[in-house]
Amino acid sequence: MKELLLNYVKYNLWANDRILGAIKNNPDTLDKEIISSFNSIRKTLYHLWDAETIWAKRLAGESMKMWPSKGYTGTNEEFYKAFLEQSEQFISLVENMPAEKLSEIVNYTNTKGISFTATAAEMITHAINHATFHRGQIVTMLRNAGVTEFPSTDYMGYIHK
Repeated sequence: MKELLLNYVKYNLWANDRILGAIKNNPDTLDKEIISSFNSIRKTLYHLWDAETIWAKRLAGESMKMWPSKGYTGTNEEFYKAFLEQSEQFISLVENMPAEKLSEIVNYTNTKGISFTATAAEMITHAINHATFHRGQIVTMLRNAGVTEFPSTDYMGYIHK
C-alpha cells in the first residue's frame, strides 16, 4: 500500500509541474474569466495548493481554519515554487510515514470546525484524486482560452515517462 501511495504523490508532483509549465507558456490565461468550479485558472491553482496543504497538515495531526492562499500577495513565480514545494512536502510526508500508520484512523477538523475521521491512506488517496480532478478542469479551461498544446498529465503518462 505504501509503495502505491508514494507513487501517487510522486505522480501528483510530476503532473502539477507539467500543468504549471503549460500555464507559464500561456501567462495571459491565468486570470482570464472562464466558467468552471472556480472562475479562473489562478483560483483553481490556489484551490489545489490550499487543498494539498490542508490535507498534508491534517495527516501531520494539525487542523487549519484558513485557506493558505487567502491574502496571498507573492508573485506568480513565488506561487509556482511554493505550490511545487508543497507537493514535494507531501511526498516526504508519505515517505516518512511508517506503513502501519497508513491504516490508522486520523481525526481531523475541517475549516468550518466540523470533526471527521478517515485512515491516512484514504486521506492521501482523496488528496491525489482531488488534484487530478481539478487539473482536468485546468486543461479544459486552457482549451477554452484557446491553448491547443499542453502536456499530458495522465497517470499512465507518468508511469511511462
